Amino acid sequence: MPRSDFRFAFPKRVRFAEVDAQAVVFNSRYLEYFDIGLVEYWRAAGIYTGPGFAGGPEMHVAKALVEYKAAILVDELIAICVRARRFGTSSMTFAFELHGEANGGDDLRAIGEEVHVHVAEVRGRPTPIPPRFIACFEAYEGRTLKDAA
Repeated sequence: MPRSDFRFAFPKRVRFAEVDAQAVVFNSRYLEYFDIGLVEYWRAAGIYTGPGFAGGPEMHVAKALVEYKAAILVDELIAICVRARRFGTSSMTFAFELHGEANGGDDLRAIGEEVHVHVAEVRGRPTPIPPRFIACFEAYEGRTLKDAA
């Protein structure tokens, strides 16, 4: 999807410790970038500052997908784009894109998706996501996310 479909983007400069011997970002770092973006996205949506969330509900990653499109190099400035795609009863799906800042910021480098499952406790079973949590994301995105396609 075009970068303009993402309301949220977080800038990140690639550091030396994140690259391999060819100065290309090591593949596992892409999931770290998604995690950085997700934390900042939650903050922007009011999860970390809203009443009663104090860090948010307990979530576990059930699925993580990365599609590599083009290399990201050391010292590049990238944009970590994040959006909530849909919420089910106990799961939520997030879409990610990584863009280089060259070419007006529409330089797609990777696409990703993560599915997170809400659990009652650290080792608990899936449990319904609190409606007020979903409401924060719907208000931020300006669209319905509950069972959206």
